[in-house]
Amino acid sequence: MRLTPFAACLSGLLLSAAAAPVLAAPYDFVPAPQTDLNRIYRIDRITGEVSSCQYGLQEGTIGVTLCFAAGEGAGAQVPGEYGLVASRHEREGGVFRVNYRTGDMSICYVFDEKVVCTPQTSPNPASPAGAPAATPSARSGTGASPQRP
Repeated sequence: MRLTPFAACLSGLLLSAAAAPVLAAPYDFVPAPQTDLNRIYRIDRITGEVSSCQYGLQEGTIGVTLCFAAGEGAGAQVPGEYGLVASRHEREGGVFRVNYRTGDMSICYVFDEKVVCTPQTSPNPASPAGAPAATPSARSGTGASPQRP
């Protein structure tokens, strides 16, 4: 069977498209572990930027999607291979942002209508065990902790 030039070109395009690698999705999504919170976090896998959305009630409607943009510390980081990990703590509203290439971690949560994250850090053999990472700046008395018992 002889192909016309158009059919041969189309066949070549289809074969090259089938052989091209499938690109990974640019975002990952993880729900907050808190069992009575319908919040989900989104991370850009390359930049590490974190945002979040949740369902909200609005009178006279079926509801609204409330989204929280990246705030202090949650914006783009040094390019890497980022992901989100939720703890198994049922009352925790935040998630861990991890850099799979460096092992650095931070904690991200919603605060003052923005997603904020602590600075990226990893255990340093020279530093004392359990040294806390600084949290994003918060005014005194604003309830900066992500969850209160």
